[in-house]
Amino acid sequence: MIKKDVIIIGAGPVGLFAVHQLGIKGLTSVVIDNLDKAGGQCIELYPDKPIYDIPAIPECTGKELTDKLLEQIKPFKTKFYFNERVEEVRKDKDNWLIKTNNQNEFQAPNIIIAGGVGSFEPRKLSLKEAENFEGKSVFYAVKNKDQFKNKNISIFGGGDSALDWALELSKFSKITLVHRRNEFRGAPHTLSEIKKLEDQGKLSIKTPCQLESIEGDNNITSITLKYDDGKKEKVQTNIILSFFGLIMKLGPIAEWGLNMEKKTISVNSENFETSEKGIFAVGDICTYPGKLKLILSGFHEVALATVECFKRARPNEKYRFEFTTSSKTIQDRLGKK
Repeated sequence: MIKKDVIIIGAGPVGLFAVHQLGIKGLTSVVIDNLDKAGGQCIELYPDKPIYDIPAIPECTGKELTDKLLEQIKPFKTKFYFNERVEEVRKDKDNWLIKTNNQNEFQAPNIIIAGGVGSFEPRKLSLKEAENFEGKSVFYAVKNKDQFKNKNISIFGGGDSALDWALELSKFSKITLVHRRNEFRGAPHTLSEIKKLEDQGKLSIKTPCQLESIEGDNNITSITLKYDDGKKEKVQTNIILSFFGLIMKLGPIAEWGLNMEKKTISVNSENFETSEKGIFAVGDICTYPGKLKLILSGFHEVALATVECFKRARPNEKYRFEFTTSSKTIQDRLGKK
């Protein structure tokens, strides 16, 4: 049995910042995540895409943000349990007991759920034969854009992800953007840039059509598109990138008896506690009046939730708020002696 002050579920940016906020308060924690590394959606969905709304950082990628947060929490030597999913949560007096699919057991008076949107997986191409090329020529996310240089790429989708990657990858590859409708849902500015590239002959748009077949043996050589009017067209293609959105799954969290609202967890906005004492939800997975799904909002939620965690973990101590600039105790914990 591993005993800590707080168990954090989710190693995305908000979960990582929770480690920091707990650490400077002198609380111990562990982090459990069903992915194989830290970063959550930032790493899984847009590691190379720029993020513009982190205070004091004009621009950074999902990977850069994750690396900085990991660097920030190094002094606390927090252990991470990756490829691990919480299967069981039960109450034991003033503590919560957690058991994972790897049979690890944890005990703590507090649980912080920072699981983003829960478990998620891409909505895949409906064409059965696409499965044979997954991970080789068919992809549902861009984890390393260098992998897609100097290729003939067909991008499927009509939202921001499809448009953003069409724009980015067109810098060094031939792009065909395919959508089942004539209208795109992405940002107007991005769509305008896409249209400019089309006018310059640097990118091709195919609408309204869908994937009819894939040609190739070990790797894709071409695809056939079928238009709404029945016409078919063969397009030279090495790589298929598909962005049809994600299927969100809360998994076992949905069975914990917490108050839920449209696949999110209801919390109060005073300390972001759920309907169960000692269980907190922060980041995209929580909801309350006025909620904004921003990383910035998640950082704020963590700051307040960890204060309540301190009160529960140290019931005989009075919580004293201190500025990090002037507190010798905090600076000692951060190794800033």
